[in-house]
Amino acid sequence: MSGIRFDGVSVAYDGTTVLDGLDLTVEPGEVMALLGPSGSGKTTALRAVAGFVRPVAGRVLIGGRDVTALPPHRRGIGMVVQQYALFPHMRVADNVAFGLRARRTPKAEIPGRVTEALELTGMASYARRYPRELSGGQQQRVAIARALAIRPGVLLLDEPLSALDAQLRSGMLAELARLHRELPDVSILYVTHDQVEALTLADRIAVMDRARLQDCGTPRELYRAPRTEFTASFVGNANLLPVTAAEDGAVFAGRALALDRGRTAPGAPATLCVRPHLLALGPGPNALDGTVTEIQWRGSTHRLYVDVSGHRLKADLPELRTPPPLGTRVTLHFAPTDAVLLERAPAHA
Repeated sequence: MSGIRFDGVSVAYDGTTVLDGLDLTVEPGEVMALLGPSGSGKTTALRAVAGFVRPVAGRVLIGGRDVTALPPHRRGIGMVVQQYALFPHMRVADNVAFGLRARRTPKAEIPGRVTEALELTGMASYARRYPRELSGGQQQRVAIARALAIRPGVLLLDEPLSALDAQLRSGMLAELARLHRELPDVSILYVTHDQVEALTLADRIAVMDRARLQDCGTPRELYRAPRTEFTASFVGNANLLPVTAAEDGAVFAGRALALDRGRTAPGAPATLCVRPHLLALGPGPNALDGTVTEIQWRGSTHRLYVDVSGHRLKADLPELRTPPPLGTRVTLHFAPTDAVLLERAPAHA
């Protein structure tokens, strides 16, 4: 049983809609990240798959089977949550075996399944330890092993790395990527608000906001050619400038800009999206003059904040030997292929 389909799924709490008409398919063997700010509906969507919340409308299907009315233990899913939820009084092996025993797996099969799951997550040598004797990253591996021991067709990950420090998070990202390669038939639904996690792990990203699906595509599609202002601002850093669309580009503060991507009716209000690392210092195509208001050294790069006609632009530049002083007038430029024109988002009431 693999693959997930949300068919017009809506969820409401006390009359307030927290997930609104979600239509989304996670293909068998695919990693789908649900990315969005707090309150966007991403965790509610995951809980609807797990069976912890009941939709007020729509259906949830796993492997083509309608599971909307089934209890969690009959859905054939594994789940890993933010705080691991390991039993402190049980050794690692017993924690991993818990789900197997709950599903009444034949006793003779359990030791082999536990060993298999622990080996897959690199935790076989820790089978006799208690959770308190493990680091945060090791506890997370045990939680993943427990979820995998039942051999689920679907694995749900709810902010699984948010409790880890930056170094452990980086290591676990690599581990999850490896697991995905070794479990090509398992569909993974990964909830996160961290864009780096989504860009690193996901085959596709579903961008959520205000209880609705806003956009969906591969990480490369959403980063290089976002379709909405919200996607542009939430998937990676972005400079968003109000412009007026023109025949071959756009006009910003009286400056004509040439663009190769994005098309909006000439004369219509639009938004120009250009990533900070695609801005270069000095004269060139699509030149923008402004004043340096802030400089941040980031090791291998400098980030310059430049006021251009009252708009604050971010430019991520290779480390500058002599950064321009604050208040200096500078010119930034970008190539016509390095920006995209978006329809202007309507103002929210």
